[in-house]
Amino acid sequence: MARYTKEERRKVLEEALSEHPFFTDEELAERFKVSVSTIRLDRGELGIPELRERTRAVAQDAYFALKSLDDQELIGELRELVIGERARSELRIEESMVLAKARVARGHYLFAQANSLAIALVDAPMALTGSVDMKFIRPVQLGEVAVAEGRVIKRTRNKYWVQVSVNVDLEEVFQGLWILFAREELL
Repeated sequence: MARYTKEERRKVLEEALSEHPFFTDEELAERFKVSVSTIRLDRGELGIPELRERTRAVAQDAYFALKSLDDQELIGELRELVIGERARSELRIEESMVLAKARVARGHYLFAQANSLAIALVDAPMALTGSVDMKFIRPVQLGEVAVAEGRVIKRTRNKYWVQVSVNVDLEEVFQGLWILFAREELL
């Protein structure tokens, strides 16, 4: 990446963080070939909060966008939601979610996380799961964070096909293809 003047760097930094708010200061410093403290100063001058605050703001915006679910019905913490396109949530596996002897997450927690994320993607007041073709790839351990990412791969009228993949770190642990039906009126 070319060297920028301070003004140019700040302009490009602002654009980069508006498009990708999850960049860390370290990643930005490497990208712009400046120190982390320079990035922090630039962010401060531009009024851009630190990563934790940016993440919280993006998550809050995502909850406001929910249409087909109440925020209490979503399993996991919603991190991103673009209705009709893509979504992401995180679920930390806690003591109450694991099998006592095996110490691995009960499958219905991963399914519920993925299913609620798929439903959240539907652009309608109500969405119903028609069918799911799913596969558990490996057990998820107590304390691990399951990150579900969903995307709408096809839509015809009121029918949505949604692909959901759940990963722990970079390893896929669950995947599924949902067929969902949108309803404009509540039952």
